[in-house]
Order: sequence, then C-alpha cells, then structure tokens
Amino acid sequence: QVQLVESGGGWVQAGGSLRLSCAASGSIFSINAMGWYRQTPGKQRELVGTITRSRRINYADSVKGRFTISRDNAKTTVYLQMDSLRPEDTAVYYCNAARYGSTKADYWGQGTQVTVSS
Repeated sequence: QVQLVESGGGWVQAGGSLRLSCAASGSIFSINAMGWYRQTPGKQRELVGTITRSRRINYADSVKGRFTISRDNAKTTVYLQMDSLRPEDTAVYYCNAARYGSTKADYWGQGTQVTVSS
C-alpha cells in the first residue's frame, strides 16, 4: 500500500502563485507515475499533470505554460508549481500515484483546496 499526503493548498488572488506538495510513503518502490488531478462540485475529476519516475511529463492544455510539475525521486515527492492562477483553477486538487505497469491511478491523496479569487 501507498499513502499520499498533500499540502500547500490555500487562497490566492488571481495572478498569484501556489505550490502543492505530495509526499508518498509505504511501498514507494512500486510507484512509477505520480500526478495531480482536480475537481469542482458537480464535475468529474480532471487531469492537471503527471510525471513518471523517468520524468516524462504530461499536462492538461488548460494549465500548459502556467503550471509546472516536478518530482524528487529520492523522497518520492511530487510538486505542482502553479503560477498565473485564474479563478477557474479553483478546485480540490488530488495527488495520485500509479504502479509500474498500471494504466490507471492506483492511489489517491485526500485532496487540498485551492481557491483563486478574482
């Protein structure tokens, strides 16, 4: 089993920045990809970005050029630097992790709220 703990959410004005962190513990040797999704009330959870252990990165079009995902493999921690935030970025952000060979997220964090005011 893998446990994921997010931190760094909060409130910020439009145009501001926040940095989210997600620390993994447990059977971390089994993890390949880690990433971030977000969800607003009444909508499905959507991809923000993912990064593999070899640092192959994928972003949603809506955040390209504004968000940066990075990873510390030694600590199995993934970060999401969010710049130029917009009110539409307001959501609960969830960290996830996928095992090697998995085609879906196997583990999820509890989520952290990000609120961007106009």
